[in-house]
Amino acid sequence: MNFHDHFSQVAVDYAAARPEYPPALFAWIASIAPARGQVWEAGCGSGQASRDLAGYFAAVYATDPSAAQIAQASAPDNVRFAVEPGERCSLPEASVDAVCVAQALHWFDRAAFFAECERVLRPGGVLVAWGYRDILVPPALEAANAVFQHDILAYWPPERALIDAAYAGFAWPFEPVPVPAFELEVDWPLARMLGYFSSYSATKRYREARGADPVAAHAPALAAAWGDPSATQRLRWPLFVHARRKAAQ
Repeated sequence: MNFHDHFSQVAVDYAAARPEYPPALFAWIASIAPARGQVWEAGCGSGQASRDLAGYFAAVYATDPSAAQIAQASAPDNVRFAVEPGERCSLPEASVDAVCVAQALHWFDRAAFFAECERVLRPGGVLVAWGYRDILVPPALEAANAVFQHDILAYWPPERALIDAAYAGFAWPFEPVPVPAFELEVDWPLARMLGYFSSYSATKRYREARGADPVAAHAPALAAAWGDPSATQRLRWPLFVHARRKAAQ
């Protein structure tokens, strides 16, 4: 199955620089799942969420259509990685207690993916999909960050609008599950933030279109606003979560 491959060429940056999700999110997913047997993580990238899911479920089946992303993945022994699309996996019917999608559902053919969730989820199993919107930086960095973000704005793929809308209006399957509030925040040095910017799909598309690196171009201004590059700054992202439960039979 063809897919929009925005991340294979930046797989190393993606693995090194993407933020980790709050531990409370994974504890909550485990608490609403009917059991803690197996979970399927679709669109796993380099395994950011896979590693945390492994602490709560006996087995994690983590898939991504990008072989380059999977090559960067690492996780405990109870995680099995495979190069497969989100719309079709090799799991048997009614074999998982949960399906999770972290910052990836906007790339999927959702109708096909939701049908696959119906197939692989056990009765009472849950689908949990989440994502995060634009980075929020400290006041001292806001001006320099705004100039960088504006420079790459035209290079975001159209699916980015679905993130901005927090997946509003999706034709979700199953019944909704109430979701508590979660926060995504980190304390990073400058190099980690610049690496994160390098992992953007918009950065990749900018490089391809213009033959120049926007992160390198804006790094001096960001560094000047940052100060001591080894000092950490608190960075935050608005995190949204959707949860649905398949009917028990």
